[in-house]
Amino acid sequence: MVITMNFKIKPTQAKEESIYKTLYIKKKLADQIDRIAKENDTSWNNVVISMIESCLTEESE
Repeated sequence: MVITMNFKIKPTQAKEESIYKTLYIKKKLADQIDRIAKENDTSWNNVVISMIESCLTEESE
């Protein structure tokens, strides 16, 4: 299965105020995100944040 990524994984940013949230997702989705993170030498969290920011940016355009 080929997954196309319509978002750009951003470099890890300088620390800014953040909050902790819990996210419940299907294992298959978590595994896909983990694979993307490993392929891009970044964290799982950075991939998820990049995806969310990309979706929110596209939505506001």
